[in-house]
Order: sequence, then structure tokens, then C-alpha cells
Amino acid sequence: MIELTNPSIASLGGLFPTIYGRNLIGELANFVHRPFLVVTMEDLWERFAHHFDGAVAQPYLVTTIDGDELEREVAALPPCNAIVGLGGGQAVDVAKFFAWSLRLPLFQVPTSMSVNAPFGHRAGLRFGGNVRYMGWAVPQAVYVDFDVIQSAPPLINRSGVCEIFCYHTAHADWRLAHVRGKTESKWPFDEALVAEAKSVLDLVMSKLDDIHAVNEEGIRTLMNANRWGGAAFHNAGWNPRHIEGIDHFLFYALEYYTGKKFIHGQPVCLGIYAGSLLHGERADEMLEAIHRVGVDIRPEAMGISWDDVGHALMNLSGFVRQAGLWYGIAHEATITDAFVNRLREAVTEKFGS
Repeated sequence: MIELTNPSIASLGGLFPTIYGRNLIGELANFVHRPFLVVTMEDLWERFAHHFDGAVAQPYLVTTIDGDELEREVAALPPCNAIVGLGGGQAVDVAKFFAWSLRLPLFQVPTSMSVNAPFGHRAGLRFGGNVRYMGWAVPQAVYVDFDVIQSAPPLINRSGVCEIFCYHTAHADWRLAHVRGKTESKWPFDEALVAEAKSVLDLVMSKLDDIHAVNEEGIRTLMNANRWGGAAFHNAGWNPRHIEGIDHFLFYALEYYTGKKFIHGQPVCLGIYAGSLLHGERADEMLEAIHRVGVDIRPEAMGISWDDVGHALMNLSGFVRQAGLWYGIAHEATITDAFVNRLREAVTEKFGS
């Protein structure tokens, strides 16, 4: 269990009830309000459908996180008494949106550790290609099944560290904005929030080998950290400053400019390293941690090129302004070909060509 240095922060709205164990999916049909809707992905439904015989109104197989499309989908859903989110970030976010729209009980079952979405109140949807967090859904419980998590591809599990490593660059961005007098009036710099988030980051950094191994200690450590981080946006009064910065902004820009979907942790971890370099803060340490835990941040591993990364970085200043994202190093750094080459050389040296 994560020991919080300032428990009062966690008490503001609390953290989601989280259950660890085995055969947790097999029990859902015995207590979730019937008939219920399972929101999942096609490949996962094929794997887990046998657990829900006679209990499910129908499965909803996620194909989009476009908010306008999902608003239309709500009207076509069958009558049901509860929503079960089964899968990664997209499935659990759509489950949140449906539960909020229909005012139904929600049960979340993450199938990997890739994101903190199962522990957050709002759904991260896309409107016009930009991210918008909307809705409100507190699950009855989040069920973390050790066997299910360990059966996910290792890269997807390990990539969940991005949701914690990004606190490092978020804090650097927030401090920079504070020094420049650019902090938002509703989000003045708060050292207590920074210290709280850093205590979670430090714990994860101390368990990198367990997270890499995806053993029970690693699962509990990372999922407890994401449990804190997922609720932190709401629990700090909808303040994202201590948990997100240039790290996620590069991810959003890559998604916007390439039109591709990513394993969340890869572009975010690349953004963490790039942001650390731009800030001149612990860049080598963060790159080593990303490599040690096993998240490949080479563009080739994401199905894109260094040209794509360079384009996103060199247009990042305009992107963050257009998207209305909070002030940080992305707003003022002059990113050149020389910086992109420096980034490429360091990543290639660490991960190979």
C-alpha cells in the first residue's frame, strides 16, 4: 500500500475501492446488476465472453473514443442495469462515459496496467482531434486480477509507468510557469501537491525491477500508484498541474499530427525524456529508468519515424497554444533540428538502432 505523506489530499473525494485477487472476472455475473453491458474490445470479448453467459444485455465493442460519435451511440444501447468496463484505457473510458450518460452503476476491470484511466472520474475522449476530459463516474469497485494482468503483453503492462514518471516533467513545467508568472489563477503553484506526487513517483522508482517483471509486488505498486494518480485530478480540485505536462502534450501532438493510435506509455515516456532534456533536469536518470523498466520509446517501435517526432516537437509550441494547454517548457523552448538529433542519438544509444 502506498504511504501518503499528506493523507488529507487523498481524503478529498477519496480513492476508488480497489480489489486484488484471482478469478475476479468469473465472479462478476454473480453480483453485478443484471442484465449488464460489458464495454470491451473485440479480442478481449472473445477471450472472456464465457464468464458472462446469461448475464449480459450485450457486449459493446469499442471502436472509437470520439465524443460526438459516442454521444450518438448512447441512444442505441440496449436496456441494462449496470456497466462493466473490461480492458485498457479506451474500454474503461467509454464505460465511464456510458455509466455517466445513463446514470448506471459502474464496475471496472482493467486487463493491463497501461494507464490510470480505471481510477479517474472523467473519460478522456477526443473532440475534433483534441483531448477533452468529461463526465463523472465513480465505480463500485476496480477489480485487479493478477492472472489477467500478467497475461497482458509485457510492454503494455510496463508502459503504465508513464502515468507516474510524468510527475517529474509536470513539476518542472509548473515551477517554470511559477517563476515566469504564467501560472493560472485557479492553479497557483502548490509545493504540498508536488511533494505528494513526488512521494508516489519515488516509490515507483524504487520498484522498477518488480514492475518490469510484472510480479505481484510490481502490480500492486504500479496499480496503487495509478490509483492515486487517477483520482488526483479531481482530488486537487480539477488541477492537473502536479500530474501532467509536456510529457502528455507531445503524445497529444503526435496523435494529432500522425493520426495514429499509440500504446499510451511509449509516446508519453518519450515526452518525459524530451521534457527532461529541455528543462535540464534529471534527463539521464529518467532515460535510464524508462529503459530499465522496459518501455521502448524509439519511434520505430511506435510505428512512426523520427521525422514524425521532429515535426511534432518543432510544432509543439503552436499546438499547445491552439489546444489551450497549460503553460510550460513547450510554450517557450526553441526546438531545432539539433535538439531532435540530440534526442535521437541518446535514445538510439540507450535502446539500439
